[in-house]
Amino acid sequence: MIYEVTPAGEIAWQWIAGDHLGEFGFSDAELALVHAVKEPDYLHLNSMRTLGPNHWFEGGDRRFDPDNIMISSRNASIIAIVDKKTGHIVWRLGPHYAPSRPPGPPHLPSEIDQISGQHDPHIIPEGLPGAGNLLVFDDQGEAGYPPAPLKVFPGSRVLEIDPVKNEIVWEYTGTSNDRDPWSFYSSFISDARRLPNGNTFIDEGMDGRFFQVTQKGEIVWEYVSPFFGREGSKRPLSNQVYRAQPVPYDWAPAGTPHGEHPVVPPDLAGFHVPAQ
Repeated sequence: MIYEVTPAGEIAWQWIAGDHLGEFGFSDAELALVHAVKEPDYLHLNSMRTLGPNHWFEGGDRRFDPDNIMISSRNASIIAIVDKKTGHIVWRLGPHYAPSRPPGPPHLPSEIDQISGQHDPHIIPEGLPGAGNLLVFDDQGEAGYPPAPLKVFPGSRVLEIDPVKNEIVWEYTGTSNDRDPWSFYSSFISDARRLPNGNTFIDEGMDGRFFQVTQKGEIVWEYVSPFFGREGSKRPLSNQVYRAQPVPYDWAPAGTPHGEHPVVPPDLAGFHVPAQ
């Protein structure tokens, strides 16, 4: 469910997913699986935001009204736009996708192949490179009704999608750095944001890893959270981070020290810890 609440705590608007299941694109057999689930969080809506100003709407496409709401159903692998005025779903990706592409560099633009368990889909804001396109962290975690077939070698993706042509125009995977696909993988949580310089900031949430990549996929900045904790007394220690967001320097209080200093990565083939 989605609620809009006034400062006084009154419900000004609400939307109930169960009232619109017929608009999610499920077949009769898939809808039967949805109804059979005993888990109340059967769709797991992990993201919700208004679209904000965008050139699609300015060009006359009413589906992209800035007040409309983009939602993400992690458990059904569906991304959708809800019309704020009518409550109807007016745009949607999933639950059906093309089969996953075979390993190797993508030939872009390309059709949208299997997305599974995604997080943080949003329209890139105006003024940023790729404005108007959809940016989403495709976890490739288990999801779907029935569960989507996943690749033998796990790996996540960050996808930039033209939401009108419905095609992938840019992507980042572990193989973008000539590494194995599982070198970049978070089967749950995580997010990605476009930066003013055209780079993309990525939170590989499962491992508490943040990094920046160029349009060519080169990693130019990286940080791994050293802060470990437990979600409960019986849970293992973890440095996972649900979502990370880059902010400009002037967002921090005046006088906060900061700097940018290039770091030369060590030669891993010859790196060793000196004897004490």
